[in-house]
Amino acid sequence: MKNGSLIIFSCLILMFSCTSKQANPTQETTSGNPIFEGWYADPEGIIFDDKYWVYPTYSAPYEEQVFMDAFSSTDLINWTKHERIVDTASVKWINRAMWAPAIVKKDNKYFLFFAGNDIQNNDEYGGIGIAVADKPEGPFKDYLGKPLIDKFHNGAQPIDQFVFKDKDGSYYIYYGGWKHCNVAKLNKDFTGLVPFDDGSLYKEVTPENYVEGPFMFIKDNKYYFMWSEGGWGGPDYFVAYAIADSPFGPFKRIGRILQQDPKIATGAGHHSVIHEPKSDKWYIVYHRRPVTETDGNHRETCIDEMQFDENGYIKPVIITKEGVRGNPLK
Repeated sequence: MKNGSLIIFSCLILMFSCTSKQANPTQETTSGNPIFEGWYADPEGIIFDDKYWVYPTYSAPYEEQVFMDAFSSTDLINWTKHERIVDTASVKWINRAMWAPAIVKKDNKYFLFFAGNDIQNNDEYGGIGIAVADKPEGPFKDYLGKPLIDKFHNGAQPIDQFVFKDKDGSYYIYYGGWKHCNVAKLNKDFTGLVPFDDGSLYKEVTPENYVEGPFMFIKDNKYYFMWSEGGWGGPDYFVAYAIADSPFGPFKRIGRILQQDPKIATGAGHHSVIHEPKSDKWYIVYHRRPVTETDGNHRETCIDEMQFDENGYIKPVIITKEGVRGNPLK
């Protein structure tokens, strides 16, 4: 009887264990927010081959913000950290404030754009630079040995760049802080800019309420231009957008689609968008500050689903603790 009781007890323990795992599948089927540990901001999300990639700013005081990590996943749930894909040892003209990465793949090379030194006027040295690598995880090396854009044009601080490939294969760089946004056309090898038809190198495309963090994508042959509004250190940080027929606008503000939830997090903004074409899922990757944190640099990278209504307008995003369901690329 003792042996029989022991066998029955063991079976009950095994059944309870299996039932417990099945009763709480959320941890196994959703990403959770944040999607990885650590203080990271300004995330650039993208798909390369069979992996999702996120390239964020290491969120720390400027003197410590001298390198970048990257994260990859095959399913949006399990993330691998790639440490120090670029730093100021390889980009020697930057001494502080390396931030807001943007990345594109061209001619089997990976070009990582970033801002450095947080320049406040044209007499300070810094701006937007480029690093290049053979693999998305780097290591990245300085491409130009100097900034690509190192001056204020149309009032735009040279930060927060996003590189956009248009339908005709042209590459444009959208950038700008201090409530001004410029667009410029990159030449074929990304070593400089190409003048527009009127001879100018920079066109201002600043929409209403723009502050920083531009982003662009195409859907149904329309250009969706997005940006952050408000102050990045406070609760009034938002993402808004416009829709245009041209990459140059005009970009008439439609409305806000991402904002804080005082029950979950504040300062939700400076985002990017990932489109997974097989499932036709759209994701917004962004940073936010947990309500438990008061340090301005304590920002975390999160992901939530982004949806459209029947007219093509973006529905307001609901920020969550759960994140998104797994979506394997293979």
